[in-house]
Amino acid sequence: MNIQTIAAAGVLSLLLCGPALAARDYISIVGSSTVYPFATVVAEQFGKTTGSKTPKIESTGSGGGFKLFCSGVGVSYPDITNASRAIKKSEMLKCQANGVKDIIEVKIGYDGIVLANSKSAPLLKLSRKDIFLALAKEVPDPKNPGKLIANPYITWKDVNNSLPATTIEVLGPPPTSGTRDAFVELAMEGGAKKFKFIKAMKKSDKKAYKKLCHTIREDGAYIEAGENDNLIVQKLQANPAAVGIFGFSFLDQNSDVIQGSFIEDTAPTFEAIAEGAYPISRPLYFYVKKAHVDVIPGMKGYLAEFTSDKAWGEEGYLADKGMIPMPVAERKQFQDDVVTLKALDMK
Repeated sequence: MNIQTIAAAGVLSLLLCGPALAARDYISIVGSSTVYPFATVVAEQFGKTTGSKTPKIESTGSGGGFKLFCSGVGVSYPDITNASRAIKKSEMLKCQANGVKDIIEVKIGYDGIVLANSKSAPLLKLSRKDIFLALAKEVPDPKNPGKLIANPYITWKDVNNSLPATTIEVLGPPPTSGTRDAFVELAMEGGAKKFKFIKAMKKSDKKAYKKLCHTIREDGAYIEAGENDNLIVQKLQANPAAVGIFGFSFLDQNSDVIQGSFIEDTAPTFEAIAEGAYPISRPLYFYVKKAHVDVIPGMKGYLAEFTSDKAWGEEGYLADKGMIPMPVAERKQFQDDVVTLKALDMK
């Protein structure tokens, strides 16, 4: 244990040994709305089987979770943050600046990002190019290839003649969401690169390339629906013309009323995501403050529960909830990291 970790643990211990109101006897977790249902199931299982207090979990989005997590060490700050993307360099620097020196990164499995609609509407078969053309703020001018114009497309049929003449109305996550980050990188950028002159921009002007690929239109075709993916599912039932963006688990749990669009001729299924055949998939994580592990009651038990085969294994209860398990060797690696409390390299 280095000097910084000892100091951080000392500060935390002092806070816990202070007035009763300052102490905390439960685990505080924030972060990704996608990871939230998985973490909730683990927390409930942990509470039932150990007699410990069930951890309190808040769905803030990945970006919001990192902001809270990296704000400091002590009972006033979360112990764990869930994330549907890896921590960014800028977030690690913020953590370091606020005394959060040792962080344990735990990859928990994989998830697919789906574009779903009501089962009462036509099933969509989309390409990443279709998605980019439907949702980007600027798109190539069909009359003047190589020139960019404000997105003129009103219906899906305008984007691709094989799609229905339904107005483009997409309910999706806000910028604080890890699902949004992954969506613009995997789907939007994946579609933009189908245009040679845009792909060439990555080398000639990387900043302009990223802005073009990752900027979603703001004319009402895309509606930020907050961090509550269950709310998006409800809105899709009420509006068959709309399409929603969220994690596979929400499709899996609501497959009686909504359907996932094919992407590049591949349906968003458990098997397709596990095999890497579905093109819009990403890893899921949570991050732990090492300084909190030996101080906040239940931390080691919760970590052990989450990384147990009965939870995240191929036949585990998280797979039943729609999470795609990691291969055995990868699970073993992160189990070992949790046992040894291996800190992430913050350089």
